[in-house]
Amino acid sequence: MDEKTQVASLSVASNILLTVTKVAVGLFSGSVSILSEGIHSGIDLVAAFIALFAVKRSGKPADSCHAYGHGKIENVSGTIEAALIFVAALMIIIESIQKIQEIILGHGGHVSDLGLGLGLLIMGISAILNMIVSTRLMKVAKRTDSVALEADALHLRTDVYTSGGVFVGLLMIKITGWTIIDPIIALGVAFMIIRAAIDLTKKAFAPLVDVSLPDEERKIIAEVLQLYADEFVEFHKLRTRKAGPERHVDLHLVVAKYTPIVDVHELCDRIEEEISQKLSVTFVLIHAEPCSSRDVACPVEDGLASSCQRCRLQNSEIRNQKPGINE
Repeated sequence: MDEKTQVASLSVASNILLTVTKVAVGLFSGSVSILSEGIHSGIDLVAAFIALFAVKRSGKPADSCHAYGHGKIENVSGTIEAALIFVAALMIIIESIQKIQEIILGHGGHVSDLGLGLGLLIMGISAILNMIVSTRLMKVAKRTDSVALEADALHLRTDVYTSGGVFVGLLMIKITGWTIIDPIIALGVAFMIIRAAIDLTKKAFAPLVDVSLPDEERKIIAEVLQLYADEFVEFHKLRTRKAGPERHVDLHLVVAKYTPIVDVHELCDRIEEEISQKLSVTFVLIHAEPCSSRDVACPVEDGLASSCQRCRLQNSEIRNQKPGINE
């Protein structure tokens, strides 16, 4: 079992424990904020299963049906997880509003002392456990550039904050006796969840529509090409995209017309290797083309071509070979 699968499995196990415990305590105590946290953890559990499936599938090599690999499975899973977070937030908002109405009308809202004590205990444990697991997930996600694991880590990190908020709310109820604090805290939990869902949607969905790599990564690619500028005329039609942890880059490289194909091939190999070293899990495709067409004379035949470094070098060699040219 690889590292990504291990941490995804750890997330599943921790979420099972927290979901069952929170829902049980929430139902026993009658606290909507604890119950909302149980719902939140339940959504986290579903998300953890999706992340586990995604990291297993995305790691498979390309096949006849998926010639570009399975990387985008992670983006699909991240988008689904974001949708699940929105659903959880909506459920919490509805339940909280109903609870506020009941308290105002005097039909409910009481939270037992035992329920408060259990709620404080489970919220404290939940915050600590989720902080440990989410930190571990995020480290592996950053190292492996896994969208699925990062989404799962964001879920649990949000749970840390919301559990802490519920803990403070329950403590205030215990001190003041104001039960209306309970559903108000639950509403706060819901809005924090929505914010996390919006951020996750942006990150996970963008690669599904082939958004270009970030400017800093495109700059790295351009810098690598500049290192070999003396060996080609120019490059254009640079295109980039991402699929899960994989980056895909393709471009057109203009070379001097009479450069031997073996030299062009070796140049492309060196550029591809350099880019792959700078940006992990990057697949580069270079289309080489001549500086002029078949029936148009190469600039080196007619004299100095200032736009082509290779032509300048070749022209200099030709001039040196002609007798009397430098005399």
